Amino acid sequence: MTDELTPETPDEDEQPIKQRKNGLYPGVSDELAENMKSGWADTELRDLQPIEQAPNAARRRAALSARFPGERLVIPAGNLKTRSNDTEYDFRASTEYVYLTGDQTDDSVLVLEPKGDSHEATIYRLPRSNRENGEFWLNGMGELWVGRRHSLSESEALLGVPCKDVRELAATLKEATGPVRVVRGHDTGIEAALTDKVTAERDEELRVYLSEARVVKDAFEIGELQKAVDSTVRGFEDVVKVLDKAEATSERYIEGTFFLRARVEGNDVGYGSICAAGPHATTLHWVRNNGEVRSGDLLLLDAGVETTTLYTADVTRTLPINGRYTDLQRKIYDAVYESQEAGIAAVKPGAAFRDFHDASQRVLAEKLVEWGLLDGPVERVLELGLQRRWTLHGTGHMLGLDVHDCAAARTEAYVNGTLEPGVVLTVEPGLYFQADDLTVPEEYRGIGVRIEDDILVTEDGNRNLSGGLPRRSDEVEAWMAGLLGK
Repeated sequence: MTDELTPETPDEDEQPIKQRKNGLYPGVSDELAENMKSGWADTELRDLQPIEQAPNAARRRAALSARFPGERLVIPAGNLKTRSNDTEYDFRASTEYVYLTGDQTDDSVLVLEPKGDSHEATIYRLPRSNRENGEFWLNGMGELWVGRRHSLSESEALLGVPCKDVRELAATLKEATGPVRVVRGHDTGIEAALTDKVTAERDEELRVYLSEARVVKDAFEIGELQKAVDSTVRGFEDVVKVLDKAEATSERYIEGTFFLRARVEGNDVGYGSICAAGPHATTLHWVRNNGEVRSGDLLLLDAGVETTTLYTADVTRTLPINGRYTDLQRKIYDAVYESQEAGIAAVKPGAAFRDFHDASQRVLAEKLVEWGLLDGPVERVLELGLQRRWTLHGTGHMLGLDVHDCAAARTEAYVNGTLEPGVVLTVEPGLYFQADDLTVPEEYRGIGVRIEDDILVTEDGNRNLSGGLPRRSDEVEAWMAGLLGK
């Protein structure tokens, strides 16, 4: 990684010629500075068309405006975060900002200014790097270092929203009067400018509204989720084809294989991939992925591709590494499959959100009683939650721009709410027998099974977006054999 001269973003009128500590150049001559100002082609992009989600984002802003009339609303995208010294983590814009704009640019802020019975929206963002003051080649965030960014005019054409220089925004907000709300946790500079104008309670109301607004997905969002799932299916196929290489290395080969698919077809993985082989499958969020991959064990792969528009899939399959389940593995897997079938059947419009969880848990409780691991009756087991020693987690969650989408929604609008067409959720029961659990027979210990699919609530029931991946144990074995040419 090369060493730029100055790491600071300059003020528009400042000359950003500042020596970076331990930089190899002592400074910039007047002749070089003058030379760098000229001889550059006009690269302004013209005749740009709005991005696909621009109309949807406009409708969402209109709904937000109607909910908070007469109030200034501030929704930041967020800033780069330092990973080490002067390197940053890959930027991921805040979900709220993306939902309302379709944009993903760091340091940007959407502001809705009240005007009459409505609002005027403006996106504040960095303009293109300044060529007169040398920012474009001397600054660590200049375009010769990190790439060209859109001009304000280009951004207006793409997003369908007036755009202004974000470097003016903090001063503007400090002078603002009237009620203001801000989405917190993404931009400390913007929050500091509003510190005497906002309250935690009012800001939380804004965050909750934007979370609940995402519960029902529109056609664009459903299409993006299907793209994410389709890429994820191909990623799972990729993994099966290289299981022999994973056996020769570690779980990281699986992680890297799936990541390649995510980066080629999407933006990234939607969350840290869980590539849990053997007893690691009993750890719910095993993301270290540094363990052995052994023939005869199970691989619990929980992974999802995130699209370029930031919608993510969330799919889990538990696969026999050698292509065949043992009798005990199959018994446990088939129990989880039966549980998931019951859960998926309960997903339909008008049903309570909790219904699919209750249906899945009942099946697992019945199996645990049948196997002699719990004393019945099943109603007692469920009332006391005794099955949770081995089922551990809830059976699903909302899915969308966040893998655990709509997390700030009120309880009555989420887990105590009612399903309606357009809701997308996961159904993911599991059984996990820890390696050190002395309450189960020794042969159970170290076996973990989870099956997870992404389910869309439709007008007359549901649709399994991830139905392209087999779930039944015999179908999984046949699918793996086909991919491996056996």
